[in-house]
Amino acid sequence: MYERTLLQTPKLTKISSLKTLVENRSIFNLNNCELNLFETYQTAKEVSLTFNDVVLTSMLRGKKVMHLYGDPEFEYLPGETVILPQQVEMVIDFPEARLDNPTQCLALEIDRTKIKQLIDLLNERYPKEDNEPWTLNFEQYFLMNNEAVTSTLNKIVQICMSEQRNKDILADLSLQELMIHLIQLQKINELDQMASNEGVLPTVLQYIRGHLTEKISIQALCNLACMSSSTFYRFLKRTTGLSPQELILRERIKFAKKLLNSKELLITEVAFDAGFEDANYFTRAFKKNEGLTPKQYQQKLVQSAL
Repeated sequence: MYERTLLQTPKLTKISSLKTLVENRSIFNLNNCELNLFETYQTAKEVSLTFNDVVLTSMLRGKKVMHLYGDPEFEYLPGETVILPQQVEMVIDFPEARLDNPTQCLALEIDRTKIKQLIDLLNERYPKEDNEPWTLNFEQYFLMNNEAVTSTLNKIVQICMSEQRNKDILADLSLQELMIHLIQLQKINELDQMASNEGVLPTVLQYIRGHLTEKISIQALCNLACMSSSTFYRFLKRTTGLSPQELILRERIKFAKKLLNSKELLITEVAFDAGFEDANYFTRAFKKNEGLTPKQYQQKLVQSAL
């Protein structure tokens, strides 16, 4: 895995010129993109931000905590980038922002029509050797910047903030370069994840099955998988379609179904042996997943054995 590289940091706004201490915004408009520089100088929680077009954000200074798509929150640090389609709400916390420790983040809003034109051009003129089309994958929205992405973003920031008469043309050329580097970086990440994730799911399932009667910590599963909580959540969703909590529940119910083969066991005993602290909750969860109550399922097994 490559090391993330940091972007050049533009000068901060003079304190006397700030319009607000939370997400003070400086805007630089071009024909096909808009550069926004956001600065925050005090702690804040649940600040909402939405863009009308595709947006690439990249941290420059400080730390944010991001909430996206209902996924687990994650720390957002310099050298990291998030790319999102239009109208996706970002909810942001600023746990450490102060006057002497501000956060600074760029948000490059790009005309989605321009992005489509650039990707169509790449597919038409420069088809990949593996015949896979060029495409921007918004499911892989979190990236650690490599040198190519960082260099191109630095160039675009300089162009946007400059007074050059031809900066729209220069920006369009750099946007094309940025799309190439982003798509390549996403592919590199995808291949790295495939290699590193091989065997992760069996290991996680083995741990869950060995600790069903205990309170299973999601953080323990993340540590076992060597992933952050947000990455682990996305990994499970992609590979199983389930959240960590849903996966644990599924394994407990699977084990309970095996126990229900014994007509000697009471439903309360099955619930506790499968890791449910409350027999009533076990009954509700079992019926929701299987369409029968545990007792009905047990009776059905007994009848089929006759």
